[in-house]
Amino acid sequence: MENLLKDIEILRERLMETWGLLGIEREESRIKNLKDEMNKPGFWDNRERAVEISREAENLESEVNKWKELKKEIRYLEELVAVGQKEKDDSIDEEAREKYEELKKKYEELEFLVLFSGKYDKNNAIISIHSGTGGVEAQDWAEMLERMFLRFAEKKGWKATLVDRNAGSEAGIKSASYKIEGRWAYGYLKSESGVHRLVRISPFDAEQMRHTSFALVEVIPELPEAEEIEIKDEDLRIDVFRASGPGGQGVNTTDSAVRIVHIPTKITVSCQTERSQHQNKETALKILKSKLFKLREEEKAKEELKMRGEAQKAEWGKQIRSYVMQPYKMVKDHRTNYETQDVEKVLDGGLDEFMEAYLRLSRSK
Repeated sequence: MENLLKDIEILRERLMETWGLLGIEREESRIKNLKDEMNKPGFWDNRERAVEISREAENLESEVNKWKELKKEIRYLEELVAVGQKEKDDSIDEEAREKYEELKKKYEELEFLVLFSGKYDKNNAIISIHSGTGGVEAQDWAEMLERMFLRFAEKKGWKATLVDRNAGSEAGIKSASYKIEGRWAYGYLKSESGVHRLVRISPFDAEQMRHTSFALVEVIPELPEAEEIEIKDEDLRIDVFRASGPGGQGVNTTDSAVRIVHIPTKITVSCQTERSQHQNKETALKILKSKLFKLREEEKAKEELKMRGEAQKAEWGKQIRSYVMQPYKMVKDHRTNYETQDVEKVLDGGLDEFMEAYLRLSRSK
C-alpha cells in the first residue's frame, strides 16, 4: 500500500508539471473569452467566423475537461489509498492498483500533447498531395494517400474541406488539396510533409510486375488572421477556368475556378470548390499567404529543404516513408526508423504511432 501511494503521488506530480507546460489555466481563460464572444449580439451575423469560434471553444473545452477529470480522479485515488494505509485496510489494494494503472495510461495518452511545441501546431492545416514518378500507378498511389489522410482526419473528428482536385486521366489523382480543421491539425500532419514511396504488384500491369511509385505531400499551417502577409497585385497572375470533376464532368456551370500564381516564387494555388469566383479567389489567396508565410519562416531558419515540399522531387532516394505491399508487408519511416507490418491499418488512417515517433525525434534534437 505504501509503494502504491508513492506511485500515485509521482503520477500527480507528473500531471501537475504537464498541466503547467500546457497552460491549462490559460486555456480555461481562453474558453471564457470565446464563450463571452459567442454570447454577444450579432455573433452569428458572420456565420463562417461564428462556426470557427464555436468549434474552437468546443474542442478546447473538451481537452481541458479531460485534464480536469484526470486530476480529480488521481486526487480521489490518492486520498482513498492514504485512508486505507492509515487504517491498515488492505481490502482495496488490488482494486486501487488497477485504478492507478488505468489513470497512468490516461495520463500518458494526454501527455502526448506536450510534444507539440511549434508556434502553429494548434492551427488548422492545408494538406496537398501530388503524384510523382510512375504515371497512372503514381496517380493511383496519390489517391490512396488522399484516402489515408481523410480517414485519419475523420478518426480525429476533424473537418476536411476540398480546396482543389485534379483527377488522373485513367485512374487516381494528379493532385488534391484539403483544408483540415481541428485542434492540433498542423501539429499532427506536419510529420507527413515529404515524399511517400509505394512498392506493390501493379493492378494496372497485365504481367503482374512489381512497381515503385512516388507521391509528394505538402503540409502548411493555416495562417492566423493576425499574421498579415502583404502581396503586391503586380506579383500575381490570376487565371479563371471551369471547374471539372472526375471524367471531365463540369462541377460548376460558370468559369468560377481560380488559379493564382505568385510570380516571384512561382508558387501556384488553385481553388474550385465554391460556386462563386470571388469565394474561390479569397480561399486561394488565404492559402497563398500561408505558403508565403511558411516560406518566410523557413528562410529565417535556413531549413528550406527540410520544411518545404516544393523543394523536393517525388522520386527515388528522397522518400520520408516507404510502404511495401509485395513481396512482404511493411511501412517504414526513414527519419525515425519506426516501422510496422500492418500496412492496411496505416492506409486506413492509422498514423498516430508514426507521428508520435516523429514528434519525439524532433523534440530530442
